[in-house]
Amino acid sequence: MAIALVAALAPEILPAEDPVGGEGRKVAAGVIFIGSYLALALGRIPGLSIDRAGIALVGAGLMVASGALSMEDAYRAVDLDTITLLLGMMIVVASLRLSGFFALANAWIMAHARRPLLLLGAIVATSGVFSAFLVNDAICLVLAPLVLELTLALGRRPIPYLLAVAMASNIGSTATITGNPQNIMIGSFSHIPYVEFAFALAPIALVGLVLTVALIALFYRDEFFGEARLEAAPIKVAFNRFLVVRAALATLVLIAAFFAGVAPAKAAIIIGGLLLLTRRVKSRRIYAQIDWSLLLMFAGLFIIVVGAQHALLTPDLIAGVGRLHLDRIPALGAVTAVLSNIVSNVPAVLMLKPFVEPLGNPDKAWLVVAMASTLAGNFTVLGSIANLIVVQRASASGVTISFWDYFKIGAPLTLITLLIGTLWLWL
Repeated sequence: MAIALVAALAPEILPAEDPVGGEGRKVAAGVIFIGSYLALALGRIPGLSIDRAGIALVGAGLMVASGALSMEDAYRAVDLDTITLLLGMMIVVASLRLSGFFALANAWIMAHARRPLLLLGAIVATSGVFSAFLVNDAICLVLAPLVLELTLALGRRPIPYLLAVAMASNIGSTATITGNPQNIMIGSFSHIPYVEFAFALAPIALVGLVLTVALIALFYRDEFFGEARLEAAPIKVAFNRFLVVRAALATLVLIAAFFAGVAPAKAAIIIGGLLLLTRRVKSRRIYAQIDWSLLLMFAGLFIIVVGAQHALLTPDLIAGVGRLHLDRIPALGAVTAVLSNIVSNVPAVLMLKPFVEPLGNPDKAWLVVAMASTLAGNFTVLGSIANLIVVQRASASGVTISFWDYFKIGAPLTLITLLIGTLWLWL
């Protein structure tokens, strides 16, 4: 970051028309871009107490300081459709959570899942279906503590069920534009209709959820293939009936609006805003549930990527990337999956944007990127924010999910689902 700061300030000393100054701005943009993405991949800067949102904000500020972008260009770089849709979806999930909707669903599962394998299937279905429509990170934030409480109350090992929450949320979120942050961005960039997106990717998600149950059950055979029956005392659930019905109806209306062709950002922010009109829940309680740092990180990432694109995207670079044959679905899927595990899926999508848009069939290419960047998140525990949320929530309650616990199931699940997804979109 120190090198980036020096590179950013150096061009300001020279006249704008000086060729050395122009080259300095390119160097600055390159150093800032690489430094920011390296720090984002690590999730921190050693020795500093800064998170990913702060890193993105610093990188965006340095892009402007270097002259790679003007303030006006930086404002235009931020995709407000993406930010608006994310904000609206977070308000909807917060309303469902505060009403007690998810706690009721948890209690229903406890009452009806009489065997461990049925419980696993119910958790996978719940995490996958809700993540398909309501952003997987938010769903993991809600479900992880509930599933942990549920499994401990039933006297079961929590780890396989928590793995199911994380892996099913990643796979389920593949199905729609509103499933995860990278799909939200892709929907905004590509303008693919919600129904078309779901029709193309939902079958992959459905098969993936079935595979999730099968692989977890296979690796934890002692947990799922015994004669044990699940018995637990009924738990008392705190909920508000009116708010539950209201939030559930609002969610159904929102999903119907998506499939009816209403712009997702427009539908989400209108429904989210209307949910704030209540006497029973103070607005600040809903605001406390919103991941403001994620919105800040997105805004910073947009500026960093557009700044690098303005300064560094040359015909030679485009030609070099073209030799990777990104117009071929297997090649694009492989590049996306690898890049997603290096810098994380959201930054990977932003990095690929300038190379996907010129392709002969950009809609199909964007679907491949959405599929591969999302499914690649299951490869390791570091592959997606949803995984980290589950691991951190478990750790706070004294349950440790190791890298190997996740990898031994996540790696084969990722490879199999990527193969299925690639073949589905290719053939």
